[in-house]
Amino acid sequence: MGKTTLNSNSAALPLQSGRRGLWKRILQNWELYIFIAPAFFYFLIFAYGPMYGIQIAFKNFIPTMGITGSPWIGFDHFERFFESYYFWDLLWNTLSISLYELAVGFPIPIILALAFNEIRTGFFKKMAQTVTYAPHFISVVVMAGMIVTFLSPSTGILVKMVEWIGFSAPDFLTDPKWFKTVYVFSGVWQSAGWGTIIYLAALSGVDPGLHEAAVIDGASRFQRVRHINIPTLVPTMTILLILNIGSLLGVGFEKILLLQNSLNMEASDVISTFVYRSGLVDAQYSFSTAIGLFNSIINAILLIVVNQIVRRTSENSLW
Repeated sequence: MGKTTLNSNSAALPLQSGRRGLWKRILQNWELYIFIAPAFFYFLIFAYGPMYGIQIAFKNFIPTMGITGSPWIGFDHFERFFESYYFWDLLWNTLSISLYELAVGFPIPIILALAFNEIRTGFFKKMAQTVTYAPHFISVVVMAGMIVTFLSPSTGILVKMVEWIGFSAPDFLTDPKWFKTVYVFSGVWQSAGWGTIIYLAALSGVDPGLHEAAVIDGASRFQRVRHINIPTLVPTMTILLILNIGSLLGVGFEKILLLQNSLNMEASDVISTFVYRSGLVDAQYSFSTAIGLFNSIINAILLIVVNQIVRRTSENSLW
């Protein structure tokens, strides 16, 4: 009995001393903890707190009965969504827009960063960067209004330019074949310049001595970009590619909803817009929660799988 008591006390001593050491470190660095407290509470309240409501995806949620009082129905909402006639259409529209956006929008900031890095004229470089960065600060609502104004069949300036050249302008806003192109390229125009900041920051870390040695060896500018600048960007490119693939089904609904109409619904209806209509318009809270949970789980799986693949094939990964 004495040995047992002694062993228990011995195990408790390191635990207590560890707790004292933890609180001692917190008190010694209290300024740092206060500095990080707003971000901590932000994610705790707005990201982790709402996870309590995920359980309504497995219930027939009735607002008057509350979350705990609503009857449990298991995976019925998921089965209803998977067996619906619109499941594959929603999945295809979401994936096709994401892949289209990834194929067009991912390399353009890299090309812009490499081009800006090679510009030697200070005034022209600043002007070009400002022109490409500026669209990032335009709100989604204003951007959608500009798109509608520019592509209006009757008064759109871009439509008039196409007709002035001698071609027949297509119905950009109503033809389902053009919706994804309009959505993707307008998004690239808005975000490409801002995305170059990350790559320019990575290029700023290149040792000038490498370029000087390459010039002495007779390397051309293209060869220096290919063998010095691009390898420097590879780690950053890899991390951003993993994050982009991890949000492959995370197409936002704001801009699509503003450009959506009954004529282009065939190509514009994605998972996020369907969740919006089901949850907020039709008040099917449990059903929309189930769809949103499915969307988040697929994104998380893609993020983990792609990260593991990159981790095994290279030294660049998120974790």
